[in-house]
Amino acid sequence: MSMPSFHDLKGASVFITGGGSGIGAALTEGFLAQGAKVGFVQRSGATDFVAEMAAKYDSAPLFVPCDITDVEALRAAIAQVAEAHGPITVLVNNAANDRRHTTLEVDEAFWDKSQAINLKAYFFAAQAVIPGMQAAGQGAIVNFSSISYMMGNAGYPAYTTANGGITAMTRSLAREFGPDRIRVNAIAPGWVMTDKQREMWVTPEALAAHLERQCLKEEIMPEDIVAAVLFLASSASRMMTGQLMAVDGGVVVTG
Repeated sequence: MSMPSFHDLKGASVFITGGGSGIGAALTEGFLAQGAKVGFVQRSGATDFVAEMAAKYDSAPLFVPCDITDVEALRAAIAQVAEAHGPITVLVNNAANDRRHTTLEVDEAFWDKSQAINLKAYFFAAQAVIPGMQAAGQGAIVNFSSISYMMGNAGYPAYTTANGGITAMTRSLAREFGPDRIRVNAIAPGWVMTDKQREMWVTPEALAAHLERQCLKEEIMPEDIVAAVLFLASSASRMMTGQLMAVDGGVVVTG
């Protein structure tokens, strides 16, 4: 697909969690293509991806290995990127883990780990970038939720609980920091056909059933999510905050 251009993102300092694989890698490339300076974190290595991006664009993304459930390590990574690229004015909280599980098998350790990845890290990443955004006089935070909790899906209750929490947190942060010209929005992807999804959960039968629920009868690709995030990060959406944007082919409604 042809990606739209958002000229105000050129030179922007962007921080992405989970920015080296799946939707996150597509996000990193999408911001680089706009001329932004991108830093990202994830637990797994990203040397090959960084080299690929460096060969394709004028500047390579700055990769900082980090377990986002370690709040101090996350803060240190954000500080490192801000030191290299300038104060972060765009934060994309993308990293998540939608491991399948049932209610009766969940123990306290699994619950705490799931919330640490899928919700807690989002809050503390936002907390870490907001002072720099306040000093810059503006900023945009995009939090990844999911349509899974709006659909009432079974199969990952700890994950869907975090998704609902992300939407609530988004609204509270938008209200608190709106006077600082910091916009906070959430994006709720539908079933995006990443390599991970295809390898682990996509079957012809499951995909056909989900496409039947969509108004638009096409598979959702990572690039479809990237365009929406770029819009929410840019001044094109300057009067949008506290909103949840579903990019799901028309499965759910949010109004």
